[in-house]
Amino acid sequence: MRRAHFPPERNVIPAHLTLFHHLPPSIEGELRACLARATRGIPAPVARIAGLMNLGRGTAFRIESPALEDIRADLAARFSTLLTPQDQAGWRPHVTIQNKVTPEDARALQRDLQAGFTPRPLAIRGLAAWYYRGGPWEALSRHAFG
Repeated sequence: MRRAHFPPERNVIPAHLTLFHHLPPSIEGELRACLARATRGIPAPVARIAGLMNLGRGTAFRIESPALEDIRADLAARFSTLLTPQDQAGWRPHVTIQNKVTPEDARALQRDLQAGFTPRPLAIRGLAAWYYRGGPWEALSRHAFG
């Protein structure tokens, strides 16, 4: 669905939930260790696609997962002094499926999707860290649950 509605030039990483928009590169080692501890031997958090979210110039699936919210809260507490104002604000878990379109196009997709929408389970495979280098994204680490 993301391939059908996301601008191809911006669709450079797979569908994901963003836990944090920016953490400093200086904590890479500590972040990797924290992500490993949060996933190794831990069952994947139960999650569901609960509804649609209007992003103004895009559309997302709203995600509910108390266990993932707990993981995010633990990481936010650990790195609290390093969080940007955006990451200090309340977390609204979602998977963006459409972005950088007109508000009218976003509302049209939301109407289309809402017509047949039913909440459903969502598999959370793991946690990952990515580094944005001003153009390409670089995967730093991936940590599978289980």
